[in-house]
Amino acid sequence: MTAPTLTSRPQAVLFFGTCLIDLLFPKAGLAGMELIRRAGVRVVFPADQSCCGQPAYNSGYRDEARAVAARQLAVLDCDLPIVVPSGSCAGMMRHHYPDLFAGHPLQAQALSVSRRVFELTEFLVDVLALQPEDLGPPLKVVVHTSCSTRRELGAADRIEHLLDGLSKVATLEQPHKAECCGFGGTFAVKQPAISSAMVGDKCDALLETGADVVVSQDCGCLMNIAGALGRRRAGPRCLHIAEFLWERTGGQPL
Repeated sequence: MTAPTLTSRPQAVLFFGTCLIDLLFPKAGLAGMELIRRAGVRVVFPADQSCCGQPAYNSGYRDEARAVAARQLAVLDCDLPIVVPSGSCAGMMRHHYPDLFAGHPLQAQALSVSRRVFELTEFLVDVLALQPEDLGPPLKVVVHTSCSTRRELGAADRIEHLLDGLSKVATLEQPHKAECCGFGGTFAVKQPAISSAMVGDKCDALLETGADVVVSQDCGCLMNIAGALGRRRAGPRCLHIAEFLWERTGGQPL
């Protein structure tokens, strides 16, 4: 399923915060909402939202994933666009909800949700046409794009489009740019040796650029990369693109 199209700029959106933002990266979620609000769009954060169901789904527990996802269908049951600051969660909701609820009484609601999901950078670029004004000092950054954003959503270039609009930010390109960081959700638990080797290679590539900051659209990748760099006691800051943009454009501390 392709990205949704809107006939006009929305007056309001639903913001789906994701588990990792809720538990580990709250500033990324707040920054994403503030960027949308500052662009003149009202942000609604449904209080009863929880997990999209992706961990259970990817582990083969379809009934358990459906039960979790059904809760999200209830809290997202309206006609507003849904903005998700995570490529993997957006991919789950856009591409896998229709299959998960095929032939189910909630099929229509699942299709409605899937057709309204935007990954955050998609929404900032494709809908809001955001043109950020760079108010920070000269800085070198390197991008890590999550596999879901690149392969499932086809939105890998949106983050670079946003960074290209920052006049004092130099975006450096890492070797093996399209390669996975090794997280993959439960993959990192089930295959720890392979996952560790993959993130080691990714950290080598990122460090080779000499960048000051690593930015990504996905907190799972950031958690994995930041953890690996931290164990080396070296390397750049790791920030979600929303938090990075908020800082660079003069946003108040979150």
